[in-house]
Amino acid sequence: MKDSVQTRLLGESRRLKILEWLQEEGSARVRVLAEAFGVSEVTVRQDLEKLEAEGHIEREHGGAFLKSVPQQVRSMALQHQSHLDAKERIGRAAAALVGNGETIILDSGSTTTAVATHLLGRRDLTVITNALNIALMLGAEPGFEVHMTGGHFKAPTLSLSGERSADYFKGLYVQRLFLATAALDIDNGLTYPALSDIAVKRAMIGAAEQVCLVADSSKIGQRSFSALGGLELVHVLITDEGIRDEDRKAIEAIGVAVITA
Repeated sequence: MKDSVQTRLLGESRRLKILEWLQEEGSARVRVLAEAFGVSEVTVRQDLEKLEAEGHIEREHGGAFLKSVPQQVRSMALQHQSHLDAKERIGRAAAALVGNGETIILDSGSTTTAVATHLLGRRDLTVITNALNIALMLGAEPGFEVHMTGGHFKAPTLSLSGERSADYFKGLYVQRLFLATAALDIDNGLTYPALSDIAVKRAMIGAAEQVCLVADSSKIGQRSFSALGGLELVHVLITDEGIRDEDRKAIEAIGVAVITA
């Protein structure tokens, strides 16, 4: 009985992570998921059947896709829309770090979109981004020079990803990167639901003098599927006042400045 309960819990945890993967990537092949999670393709197909029965996804031959993707892309909406009040405050505080005439990188995501919103009105900014919605928002702003990476389009995050996107940052130098994450903690560092963004984020970090992580407090102490690296990659964490005192002290002890909004 104990083994069967443990097996069920492991299956539920894996299905949650598969759903998070699909919410990040939009779609996935059975073969890729089986390899990533270290299980058989039969097991993945069973997981996808259950997620489909729950109404989250639709299966197709050899894989599955997120049901909400077509409508979401047509409306240019991001998949992750939780904690919007906190993200708005974080976006304002992060944008306050940017001076006129700077060159910055804006990662994709709902929190970095909030940063972009508060950059409107700046002068002579050069913005490099992999986020289609951010490029459309800032591209028409007078005095802004906006550059987009190439790469594979990811519908849930309205972003470009993969090796071609990462290659864009070779030889670039910017004052600041505003980096997004799915989860962060002291032991596991920065983690994400899928693999495709890891190379892009590493390339962004390599091009930036200062790395500013923008993450609401609900992500602190959490762990996602794939690791980018430790918190020592970050110079500044901009979060909301929900951060626990012990988390703040532990993060600052690593050498990361913490700004609460």
